[in-house]
Amino acid sequence: MATLPDAKLFIDGALRDAQGGATFDVISPWTGEPVGKAADASAADVDEAIAAARRAFDTTDWSTNVAKRVELVTKLRALFDENRERLSDLARNEAGAALGAVGRAHVDMALDGWDDYLRLFPQLKWDKHYGGRTGYGFETQRKAVYEPVGVVGAITPWNVPLYVNVGKVVAALLAGCTVILKPAPNTPGMGAIFGELALEAGFPAGVLNVIFGSDPALAGEMLVTDPRVDLISFTGSTGIGKRIMEQGAATLKRVFLELGGKSAKIVLEDSANFAMDVAQSMLVFHAGQGCAVHSRLLVPRSRYEEAKTVLKHAYASFGDNWGDYDNPAHIMGPVVSKRQMERVLSYVDIGVAEGATLLAGGKARPDKGSGYFVEPTCFADVTNDMRIAQEEIFGPVLVVIPFEDDDDAVRIANESAYGLCGGVHSADLDRAMAVAKRIRTGSVSVNGGMCIAGDLPFGGYKASGIGREWGLEGIEEFLETKLIAWRA
Repeated sequence: MATLPDAKLFIDGALRDAQGGATFDVISPWTGEPVGKAADASAADVDEAIAAARRAFDTTDWSTNVAKRVELVTKLRALFDENRERLSDLARNEAGAALGAVGRAHVDMALDGWDDYLRLFPQLKWDKHYGGRTGYGFETQRKAVYEPVGVVGAITPWNVPLYVNVGKVVAALLAGCTVILKPAPNTPGMGAIFGELALEAGFPAGVLNVIFGSDPALAGEMLVTDPRVDLISFTGSTGIGKRIMEQGAATLKRVFLELGGKSAKIVLEDSANFAMDVAQSMLVFHAGQGCAVHSRLLVPRSRYEEAKTVLKHAYASFGDNWGDYDNPAHIMGPVVSKRQMERVLSYVDIGVAEGATLLAGGKARPDKGSGYFVEPTCFADVTNDMRIAQEEIFGPVLVVIPFEDDDDAVRIANESAYGLCGGVHSADLDRAMAVAKRIRTGSVSVNGGMCIAGDLPFGGYKASGIGREWGLEGIEEFLETKLIAWRA
């Protein structure tokens, strides 16, 4: 295990300790032991960060100097590339990423997304002309101009921290906003590195600030309720997202919310690779800790027993090919914390109590180490009204639900509070596309198509959130529209 450098706050252009020198331990999911220390921000620290961001937006040329923004964001991207090894250490030792997952969602996909932002940014339109219109005896010319919204509070989760940090911070900076990044207490280092490298890149004081603390509510609630903060961009649970909307209402704060998911993958009976499509549904990547993962597998009742047999074999074959810190082939490690492990195991108990059949897994695995290991788990004989089918578990737990026909599959997929992602598999592309269009989710993968990438907008319907991140739309989330009209 690597020992991580101390995570320091970055406020008004300076790396610093918390006022009073308070710190908290960063716990490794692999061992359950401290792997580093982080500054524990006080209310005064948070207030200073907000003041710095407000001042930088209101009194510097950051919001208007596009060339400067592109130059510095590009320079920062190069510094992140030079620090890939450290990014890997942070992903592994803070978030519990297995080595085989680091080169995918945790680091490479994040930096590729950064490149997509830079590539797309020149396409952004800063004005739109509506032409002239005659009324009241004279002609008026009209145009809209698009301006940065102002100060952004970016509140990010622990599951894929670099990916989400990049998605918010880079888009907001390119749009011309100033930012206060608040990473989760489990993963402060992946936020702190933004401050360290922004200082090296020469960012103006106050443009980017990074704060974190042992109490996730302290800084978050200050950002949400402070009138100096214009927009909150939040990724996390639906419950916290609702609270942000409630608390932000007092200042009519704009919010972007990327929330939970209970996404359904539908494998139709005519799938050309039915066994493979079912087997590849095992929820093991990063121990199932992803909002967009397909945690409900829907298969036709006519092939349900076949699907269960395939899954039994797939889980048995996967065996103990997970949970080794040094194995580059492993894509699954521990869950992030003791609290998360207990949550996942409590849902296993709920599933058994509800009458579902435990097809595989379901246990903690202390033999893997002293950290937070839960084995890959699969429930069959699940009905869509069970809690394990309706509630986000955020762990390596797949539920398998039978359907009668296409209409029934769509009904089951849509009978969910969530609507983040989905999947459809069929040998008939037209049939698959017809089903995909009926699923009420923000993204749908058809026959394994990659629907999540840095150049594509990502977000959800219903309780899965509001707004879109990534793609050109992800930058536009941080813009305001001003209409200007003048007599010709």
